[in-house]
Amino acid sequence: MTTDGRVLDEVRQGMIPAHIYNDRKIFEKEKATIFSRAWLFVAHESEIPSPGDYVVRRVLEDSFIITRDSKGEIRAMFNMCLHRGMQVCRAEMGNASNFRCPYHGWSYRNDGRIIGLPFHSDAYGGEAGFRKKGQTLLPAPNLASYNGMIFINMDPDAESLEDYLGDFTFYLDYYTKQSADGLEVRGPQRWRVKANWKIGAENFAGDMYHTPQTHTSVVEIGLFREPKAEKRKDGATYWAGKGGGTTYKLPDGSFDERMRYVGYTDEMIERAKATWTDQQQQVIGEDGFMISAASVFPNLSFVHNWPKVEDGDDVLPFISIRMWQPISENETEVLSWFAVDASAPEEYKKNSYKAYLMCFGSTGMFEQDDVENWVSLTNTAAGSMARRLTLNSRMGLLEDGAPVVPQLTGDEFHGPGFAQVGYNEHNQRELLSLWADYLEKPPLTTSSTAVGTDNPEGIRPLAQTNGHCASHTNGTVTV
Repeated sequence: MTTDGRVLDEVRQGMIPAHIYNDRKIFEKEKATIFSRAWLFVAHESEIPSPGDYVVRRVLEDSFIITRDSKGEIRAMFNMCLHRGMQVCRAEMGNASNFRCPYHGWSYRNDGRIIGLPFHSDAYGGEAGFRKKGQTLLPAPNLASYNGMIFINMDPDAESLEDYLGDFTFYLDYYTKQSADGLEVRGPQRWRVKANWKIGAENFAGDMYHTPQTHTSVVEIGLFREPKAEKRKDGATYWAGKGGGTTYKLPDGSFDERMRYVGYTDEMIERAKATWTDQQQQVIGEDGFMISAASVFPNLSFVHNWPKVEDGDDVLPFISIRMWQPISENETEVLSWFAVDASAPEEYKKNSYKAYLMCFGSTGMFEQDDVENWVSLTNTAAGSMARRLTLNSRMGLLEDGAPVVPQLTGDEFHGPGFAQVGYNEHNQRELLSLWADYLEKPPLTTSSTAVGTDNPEGIRPLAQTNGHCASHTNGTVTV
């Protein structure tokens, strides 16, 4: 068995070779197998609400223009001029009917089609030398959305986004569709930390155990209604499809009372009841669990919490979407969006944004606590001694593999997947098991696109959706 095979087998058993959090060869393999095949979040439709709006986002080293073209259709185009490879769009966001390369002046409509090629006749002899008609910026191999969240997949033959997410869509709706109008987002704030990208994803997926130690001060200053950080162990962790997360246990009450307890207004509660399924409402109203942090493999996370934003006992919830963008084996760029129900009252939006900044913005109190740990872990994982150490991530299991606390039954937890209460590392194990599965896949085989040849089909846009998954396929290219 190869060294890589041994590492992956240990990970699947909940025993983690410490060096995986700071290893150049492993990082190169992650790039070739995980980030070339998994669905990766790049933007939310509310960031580009009007025709011509665009944002520029990266998938590792690849830059993409995510735009709503002049017809209102969403596209993702590789940000590279077809001539000599200059970045076509240099701004991070804006509104444009076309993009013009600053190097030689080639220009493209916001749907990707070439509209300007200086001295076409003199330089190329017109269409006989360079076929301009039908040429477009290279589209993302696969593009799809769910509830307005736009994802890219670098594999043109990837499974659909909905199949990829699986049962996690049940939980994703809590964060992304609290009313028929969906979300609006603000941001992203963006900063870099000297930490491995997997650590944040694991932490948000299910680490309730760190809260009493890492975040004790946040509870002690009275930011939350709960008197002790240990309250987290009363909640349930869940895993379904490609993601999982944590919940808080709520006091007794109806669905409406429990939603009010975490700060939602009566109008927002009525809209949520009209939007969420009976089963989604049962998790809160009957089971008494309110969703909190979560992660979707590989590098997308969410947080939902309800701190105090003013003097007194009143709390107000906020939602944050964040992406752990790998820079290297020991550095991550964090992109953090504030998200809120588009139908929420303006005063609510203002105070919810304040709650987000206070807790999980770039200078948020939780953020500072967490990053100190993650940087230390990454630094320590780089040394030779880390290659001698296998970390134990089997919390919640007895030595024979039996759970310390039994799985919740369908009557106790109405959501899909696996759920249990108490401190455990089930979700971290699931996330890293997926990581191991992807590392065993062969590198993606790709083909090149010849510029200036016949391309009569052009590219097609992302299908518009009403809160469901959507994608379009054009031969081997999905956009």
